[in-house]
Order: sequence, then structure tokens, then C-alpha cells
Amino acid sequence: MNQSVATVVIEPEGKVSEVGLGELREYGELFFFLVWRDIKGRYAQSVLGIGWAIVQPVMAMLVFTVIFGNLAQIQSDGIPYSIFSYTGLVAWTYYSNAVTDSTSSLVTNANMLQKIYFPRLVLPLSAVLARMVDFGISFGILVVMMAWYGIPPTWWALALPFLVVVLVMSAAGLGMFLGAMAVQYRDVKHAMSFAIRLLMYAAPVVYPLSYIPEKYRLAYALNPMVGVVEGFRASILGTTAMPWDVIAVSSLSAVFTFLGGAWYFRKKEHVFADVG
Repeated sequence: MNQSVATVVIEPEGKVSEVGLGELREYGELFFFLVWRDIKGRYAQSVLGIGWAIVQPVMAMLVFTVIFGNLAQIQSDGIPYSIFSYTGLVAWTYYSNAVTDSTSSLVTNANMLQKIYFPRLVLPLSAVLARMVDFGISFGILVVMMAWYGIPPTWWALALPFLVVVLVMSAAGLGMFLGAMAVQYRDVKHAMSFAIRLLMYAAPVVYPLSYIPEKYRLAYALNPMVGVVEGFRASILGTTAMPWDVIAVSSLSAVFTFLGGAWYFRKKEHVFADVG
């Protein structure tokens, strides 16, 4: 009696351009477990615990207020410099921490890479999503500051979810790209911690967008964080009209950053287990 035999052929993927995001749905449980592990592990056996999510942006705000607001007399669009800078820091602190965590996610989890199969994209993306807890806490402090200064939110605050998506995509894209590089080049992690501090001054965190000449603003907005930071201030504080042109350019840049980072990540995925 003839019996049919199923043959399974294992071969490399034909298209590197397929970033494999659809496969993440099959590993949703693992994804959320890793997110929870990152959140729990960050504050375990910590003196301040979740208070670190408050200390980091608040201390930066105090330093910036003294140096840039009082000494350098940087303009703040007609509102107190403390809340002006803190609004930018809410977005930037999340971005810098998310990029740093996702950059080191593969190296930190090298043992997992060598033992079991799962979509490697889970690691940098879970690191990015885990930082949303810190973002939510620091944003809560911003709401308290708005009440203290008597600044009501504008109707454009409804655009915040879109701006948060742009923020997360830009952080994830750069994190995936640098995370893939960090597996082979371990100094990427150390260089990134230094570079991320310098990159803050390439976004309007400590100064307003009006400091940039108008003819250069769209080119400046190729940095995704430009549209996010300025959009945060315009939508929440009403400092200026919503800069939709800047937000549009930054949003497109964030999409390209995300897709480019995912593409490069998938292209280098075959060496992760060997080098990790």
C-alpha cells in the first residue's frame, strides 16, 4: 500500500525585503512576556523603583531651566521655560531610552538567540514597547505641571496618539538598525550612549523651532523627533499653530526609518546566533 510522504524543504528566504512583521502575530504571547519581563526587571531591587521614570526628565528639566532658560535666555514661545523644556523631554527621554534598550537587546539576550527559534524582531520591539510605561509616568507629571501653571490643553491634543505612533516608529526603526549592528560591532552600544546625548540638540528640545530659519525647516524635519517634539508642544500647550508641514515630513521619515531598520535587521538576522 502506497503511503504519501510529506517533504519539508528548509531554505533561506527569497526576499530580504520582507521584514517579517506578520510573523510577530504568531508569537504575541512571547512578545508581551518579554515586554513584562523588561518592565519588571528594570525596577527590581531598585531604590527608587518606578520613580526613576520621574527623576530622569525632571532633573534634566531643572538643569536646562537654569542653564538655557535663566543663563542663556533661550526663548520658550511665551510659556515658562520649565514646562517648555519638560514637554520636549517627555518625548526625547522615551526616544533615547527606547533606542538604547533596543540597541543592546540582542546582545543582552544572546543565550536565547542560540537556543530557540523565535522572530528576532521581538527583542528590539519589546524593548521599545516596554519603555512606554516610563513615557506614561513622565507624561502624567506633565499634566500636573500644566495644572500648576494653569495651561489648558488644546483641541489638537487629539493628535497626540498619532504623534506617539511616529515617536515609537522612529525609536523602533533606529533601534532595530543599531541592534543588528551591535551584534557584530560591540562598540556600537558604547558609541550610541554618547551619540544619543548629542542628537538631542539636533531636535528642538531645549530651543523652539522658530530658531531654525524657515527655509531650512523641512530639511530639519527629516529628523523624526523634530515633528514629534514640536507637535507635542503645539498640541498640548498651544505654544504655536500645529506645524503640519513639519509633522508630515517627520512622519514620512519615521516610516522610512522603521522600514529601513526592519529591512536591515532581517538582512543581518542570519548571523545573530553565530556572533551572539
